[in-house]
Amino acid sequence: MGSTKKPPASSKPTIQELDEVVIRFAGDSGDGMQLVGAQFTATAAAVGNDISTLPDFPAEIRAPAGTLAGVSGFQVRFSNHEIHTPGDVLNALVAMNPAALQANVKDLEPGGILVLNTDAFTTDELDRAGYHANPLLDGSLKRFRLVAIPMNKLNRDAVSQFKLSPREADRCRNFFALGLVYWLFERPLEPSLRWIRDRFSKNPAMVEANTRTLMAGYQHCESAKLMRVHYRVAKAEIPAGRYRKITGTEALALGLVTAGRLSGLPLVFACHPMTPASDVMQQMVEMKRHGVRMIQAEDELAALSMAIGASFGGTLGVTATSGPGMSLMSEGIGLAVMSELPCVVINIQRGGPSTGLPTRSEQADLFQALVGRHGEAPLPVLAPAHPSECFALALEAVRLATRYMTPVILLSDVYLANGAEPWKIPEVGELPDMEVVFAASGKGVFLPYRRDEHLARPWAAPGTPGLEHRIGGLETERETGHVSYDAENHEAMIRERADKIARIAEEIPPLQVHGADDADLLVLGWGSTYGAIFSAVKRCQAQGLSVACAHLRHLSPLPKNTGEILARHRRLLVPELNSGQLAWLIRAVFVRDLETLNKVQGKPFLISEVEAKIHAMLRA
Repeated sequence: MGSTKKPPASSKPTIQELDEVVIRFAGDSGDGMQLVGAQFTATAAAVGNDISTLPDFPAEIRAPAGTLAGVSGFQVRFSNHEIHTPGDVLNALVAMNPAALQANVKDLEPGGILVLNTDAFTTDELDRAGYHANPLLDGSLKRFRLVAIPMNKLNRDAVSQFKLSPREADRCRNFFALGLVYWLFERPLEPSLRWIRDRFSKNPAMVEANTRTLMAGYQHCESAKLMRVHYRVAKAEIPAGRYRKITGTEALALGLVTAGRLSGLPLVFACHPMTPASDVMQQMVEMKRHGVRMIQAEDELAALSMAIGASFGGTLGVTATSGPGMSLMSEGIGLAVMSELPCVVINIQRGGPSTGLPTRSEQADLFQALVGRHGEAPLPVLAPAHPSECFALALEAVRLATRYMTPVILLSDVYLANGAEPWKIPEVGELPDMEVVFAASGKGVFLPYRRDEHLARPWAAPGTPGLEHRIGGLETERETGHVSYDAENHEAMIRERADKIARIAEEIPPLQVHGADDADLLVLGWGSTYGAIFSAVKRCQAQGLSVACAHLRHLSPLPKNTGEILARHRRLLVPELNSGQLAWLIRAVFVRDLETLNKVQGKPFLISEVEAKIHAMLRA
């Protein structure tokens, strides 16, 4: 845990200063682990720590209670310095039942803190979790600092004076566990007490019960003297500014709303529920007060069609889905390319194929985004590197869509969508210029496919006198927009649309290298692998290794200097949470030899995994 001093021997609890802590809350899917994890994260952020989180949801809607399939977890890393991942190894684990212990104990470091709810270790619960002996009694937990607490009983005692059903009483148990952890790591209670008051304002009994059990958990640690020490992580030194905790999903929603305001366009968000993109839809429902029109469509093709129709009508059309939904949208995306209408398609990538691992993270939709359409249909593809960057990339997606009159695909993933980190709230003056100009009525014949300096056609709002024109999925004649089956015209239009997308490379930021420009090894990544890659490279640089890293946010077109950057380095490593899709693209475009590091387990890279590959390559 990065200890900076050891506590003296004493009968009283002492304070131990730590640089960082990685803790995971784990229990049954009905135990409220996501809630207490989010509360702990918000509190750590409020006291000034840098944070990074990794929520882990079960795929089953309601798996049998007490089984491994139903385990839900929430991992939080909080520190007094800048961090970029939720951590490789757990320093502390809170397990509410045997299944949670079984599923997570392998990630807890030797000597780590293990908090267990002993009331859950019954014969039936142990059987459901696959234990043949009680780990509380067989000595298998001796390598950890065990804190065994009868949480069910203590929680029921704490809320006994309130008229709650047994089920309602047990639902407060997660706050008892949160109180224990708050004491252990010197976290203030007030942020969670305030949240309880706000959340249950219409149910005074639940306000009192959750308040009482949170404080009971905190006080039990102190009065029972369960630990000789509790731990303090000082606040991190970060640049001055206003900050808030934000997830990737929240950042996407705020970015889209901000883009609508900056561009002056009403925002129409159409979506069919699909895990994990459904969370974006839920966020957009809350944005109605900002003028967002949210439509729940009957399927993914309908959702995209509504977004395209909204763009045709002169508004900002956006939809969100996951891999299987993108497959259903492929024809509609081709329509948006052919008709040259601006819209944004967000893909929250998950494990596939088919239903696959719907609550786990992968980067396996890059091919689909780049070339997953019939015909020649290029378009911009963007990928944020960390949760808060989803805000900036949502703005960039809208900017490119409206400037170049094209659909844009934004690739997020489960890890980015659910992960949280501090976000410095930008000043209004720091936001990009996103003015949108519509075609104006005038004298003469309107040419709907006469192109500007960006090769973009004019955006003609329906109903504007003199701007009547044809639009659709059939090939159009250059400039006039008339339907055309002429072979030479078709090739000319294909090339014009491709040139328009290629021209975007002239204005996007160049690829940046972190490290020496002539380092022996360059580690190239995209999307959510950023944290593990950047952290691993920093560790290796501190060890004197000749290594640098670069990260792609624009995947189509690639930054203009990508080839130049790759040519400076003798060796190239491309880590991906897929079987090698970016590596395929780099080999194809730049005819470049490289090595890959691939992981397709529904889990993000550990820093140590990337670090080990770097060492192996530089030793070879």
